[in-house]
Amino acid sequence: MKDRDDAILRPQQAAYLERLLPPRDPLLTEMESVSGEHGIPSSDPEVGRLLAILARACGARRMLEVGTAIGYGALCLARAAPEATVVSIDADPGRLRAARGYLERAGVAERVELVEGRALDVLPRLQAPFDLVYLDALKDEYRRYLDLALPLLRVGGLVVADNLLWKGRIAEPPEEEDRSADAIRTFNGYLMMHPQLQAVVLPLGDGVGVAVKTRPTVMEMGGPF
Repeated sequence: MKDRDDAILRPQQAAYLERLLPPRDPLLTEMESVSGEHGIPSSDPEVGRLLAILARACGARRMLEVGTAIGYGALCLARAAPEATVVSIDADPGRLRAARGYLERAGVAERVELVEGRALDVLPRLQAPFDLVYLDALKDEYRRYLDLALPLLRVGGLVVADNLLWKGRIAEPPEEEDRSADAIRTFNGYLMMHPQLQAVVLPLGDGVGVAVKTRPTVMEMGGPF
């Protein structure tokens, strides 16, 4: 979630795009309020809308989220693809309990598997294939998330990564040490140059990377060679 609406865009543009967003239903509105009041990381509403669009567009049947928080992203994905299942990973049991409550109230809990644990430990245990992978957890682990999740993603599947402009700080010379900004800056180059992906970074929300998997990884082809 971005710190303020104009963290990425000019104030007039940010305000205009905010006005264009349709009202969210009471449950999503409540989740947005809880996230803001308690400082819980959460997808911005426009990013939730993008997730829903992409889930529908790719005909997703199975999706993976790294970073559940209180379930905003998982709910957007599950609602957008009524026949699909979602696997969502988070290391915080309290947040997972909160997410389960919201997902139950939304009537989608039976299609969302919440997995407690560090994503770097959980990802190697998952079975392919997934149609969409959403990364929204520890920023200094994004590259490893991608490396572990990409073999699980079908060719033609989508990768979505949130916070890639990191409150507007990525393009600015660092005034002080910011490990998250440094990690994201490195990840952005990795994402854009990845040989198995065609990617773009969008100035939406706090910056969103969207990529399509264009070819199998070496591991999928039986490597390393």
